[in-house]
Amino acid sequence: MADAVVARWHGDNYQARVFWENAFNLLMPHSCVVEVAFEADGPKAFDDVVVRYDPPVARSGPQRISAEYHQVKWHVQTGGRFGYEDFTDPDFIGAQSVSLLERLQQARRTAPASAHFTFLTTYRIKDGDPLAELVSGHDRTLLIERLFDGTTDRSRMGKVRKRWREHLRLANDDELRAVVCGLRVLDGYRSLEELRAEINLKAQVVGVLACNAANSDFRFDELARQLKVRQLSALNRELLLQLCREEGLLVERTPEPDPFLPIAIRSFLGPSADIVGAAPEDTLLLTDDFRQRYLQDGREWQRDIRPKVESFLRAAVKRSSKLRLILDAHASIAFLAGAVLDLKSGLETQLVQKGRVGARTWRADDGSAANGARFEVAEEQLGGGQDVALAISVSQPAAAQARSYVAAQLPDVGKLISFALPSGPGQQSVAGGEHAAALAEQVSNHVRTVTADDPDAVVHIFAAAPNSLLFYLGQHHQAIAPCIVYEFDFDRRAHKTYQPSFVID
Repeated sequence: MADAVVARWHGDNYQARVFWENAFNLLMPHSCVVEVAFEADGPKAFDDVVVRYDPPVARSGPQRISAEYHQVKWHVQTGGRFGYEDFTDPDFIGAQSVSLLERLQQARRTAPASAHFTFLTTYRIKDGDPLAELVSGHDRTLLIERLFDGTTDRSRMGKVRKRWREHLRLANDDELRAVVCGLRVLDGYRSLEELRAEINLKAQVVGVLACNAANSDFRFDELARQLKVRQLSALNRELLLQLCREEGLLVERTPEPDPFLPIAIRSFLGPSADIVGAAPEDTLLLTDDFRQRYLQDGREWQRDIRPKVESFLRAAVKRSSKLRLILDAHASIAFLAGAVLDLKSGLETQLVQKGRVGARTWRADDGSAANGARFEVAEEQLGGGQDVALAISVSQPAAAQARSYVAAQLPDVGKLISFALPSGPGQQSVAGGEHAAALAEQVSNHVRTVTADDPDAVVHIFAAAPNSLLFYLGQHHQAIAPCIVYEFDFDRRAHKTYQPSFVID
């Protein structure tokens, strides 16, 4: 019984922290968030946390999003797995008679047509389950075109449609599409402690007193519940500022001017609740050139994307010699940014690197190199060609896919050089900016040695690594050029392999 009580407390705290993670966006500069509600009054389902935007925000589809309704499910342990069938089981969300899909159907009846619905959980999707193929790597929405792929009910996706359609007692797939369009699945979400760290970081950024990390309690947990008691659960910017003043949480200070100019390049919009960090005039928005992670028909990397990126960065350099880069962009764009702002530019740059515990600012001199391992390097002779292929495996394995692509598409490549960390790939393999810069320099020095006798050899770059590492590698482009950067089909919706992007001379 005692364990059950503790679990219930933790579940309540988890929901409260998801609320504060979004609520502090109200105080961010240039924020689109205008209201955040905790256990909102409506719609009845997906009402744990509700975020409203004005102006509406863009995601993967053509329609902008005016509101986002969250169903939050925390679990004591993180080993649980779920699949598409669990969405029809009331027990999966701790209910007696209403499933997650039925709650979604109920919410759809009263929510705005421009709303999205997010199921947020610490559990992860089962390996091999069809649901894993339906969640976009771009913004975690269901890939509607893949679900409704024109196949029969006997196909892999047809079985999903049939199960969901019959569970909701719908007459056809069009009715099902109307229910599930705009559903997001955030699985494997942050732990309680990770959310605590994220909230403390956001609080400091917006001028709110953070909680001491050494304290056993976390004041914001109870404060969220008191908001509901006081019927203040829906906050806008003014109400949140007033609350923080009343509770003694507002840090009144005159901010020192930031010597770094924040600039952002966005070729896709990730799953974060709001888009902040750089002023609109300091943001290059390329989302109209892409459909999710794929180039729009008729667009070309070299002809259409490269000139925009180069012009934007050169204009930014004229405004400041200190730049803070926010790269919500493809790896190729990060590499190109480094090539434009190379080591000879004389600029001082910082990089905003996003990860499991929120956004961190990385610098090439942040002292992280001592805490990170160097690459283990393996060379593989593929043939007699003069070109060289690089497989850089940091966040995910890259060598196997690179080898397959080279065998099928690049007959002039004679050598594959694999760079991998001793601990294997992982999302937190790079310790910081200095570590990323050191790894990039290691790659550059090795390539320079390999191609010393043949400076015309083309270097083909296949990388699964943080954008910061790609940026630092791009700063060494003169040592490895001519080179071609490749993009991988992470959503596996199109070519399911690598495709060339920029050619850097």
